Amino acid sequence: MPIKASIIGATGYAGVELVRLLLRHQNVKLSHLGSKSYAGDKLSKIYPMFMDICDITLEEPDLEGFSKDSDVIFVALPNGILNKEINQEILNRSVIIDLGADFRLVNPEKYEEWYKLKHYNKELLKTAVYGLVELKRNKIKNKRLIANPGCYTTTSILSLAPLMKKDYIDLSSIIIDAASGVTGAGRGLKVDNLYCEVDENYKAYGITNHRHTPEIEQELSELAGQEVTINFTPHLVPMERGILITAYINLNKDIKIEQIIKDYKNFYNNEKFIRILDGIDAQTKFVKGSNYLDISLKIDPRTNRLIVLGASDNLMKGAAGQAVQNMNVVFGFNESEGLNMVPDSLI
Repeated sequence: MPIKASIIGATGYAGVELVRLLLRHQNVKLSHLGSKSYAGDKLSKIYPMFMDICDITLEEPDLEGFSKDSDVIFVALPNGILNKEINQEILNRSVIIDLGADFRLVNPEKYEEWYKLKHYNKELLKTAVYGLVELKRNKIKNKRLIANPGCYTTTSILSLAPLMKKDYIDLSSIIIDAASGVTGAGRGLKVDNLYCEVDENYKAYGITNHRHTPEIEQELSELAGQEVTINFTPHLVPMERGILITAYINLNKDIKIEQIIKDYKNFYNNEKFIRILDGIDAQTKFVKGSNYLDISLKIDPRTNRLIVLGASDNLMKGAAGQAVQNMNVVFGFNESEGLNMVPDSLI
């Protein structure tokens, strides 16, 4: 019998992607779609691509009410809302998969410092798990509150994870340049994301203070077993979707790239959604519309630096796809159910 799934924030980019994925999931039935902006309208009116496929009427978001007949609720809301509304009774009824940042940072003081928001639910924060399946699958299985990582963090952490305990890298030297498509900023109206602002432009933002920095450092530090501090600079690219990170790391000793590639393949052995490219550079087109994350590696012999490229789709592995992957783990479904799609054509 299918489980009942609801989405709060169903008309945002990540929410719509969740609808698309869950409609193809053989173990899920959509129960409620919450949208503050479009309550009372059919989803197919807002997004005609769903006409005669999903004509569910959108409702006012109601976490308490939805939890009474939902096995899982995906929450795709701005930061700072969920931690005010959630409580243990809701979690007793429904698994909550949060696509926001309220439960990602284990230290609530860091959340308040970087997000400039008060955290109202520090007790439930202790029960949450960081939902990066490839690294925390066994912890996710029995959790009710899952903090679904975002696109920059997922791509950065997974692209560097196999290196964190290797003695051939200098952990203090990590620099990450990251580039994202415009959908990474959400569907809300922002001047910086208007067509005329984005088109024919390529810009850095959040320089030295982007709020995903402590999240990346938190997870890399856990993997390394020591404090890791990075330089992280995101960039906005005039494309709809996609993430590409380029990381630079100093090497401590001579090592062949073949050995590093082998280390990556061993680390991600049998992980369906992680692809280690050998002789090919990771690109966003290779993963568009899919839950794959591609990683490629090179050594610059002149500077003795390792260069790591990681590419993913910010709405899939960086948001909705990862959320469905987390759901599959929690409910014991095949981990790739609903996610078995070939990346979009290059044409």
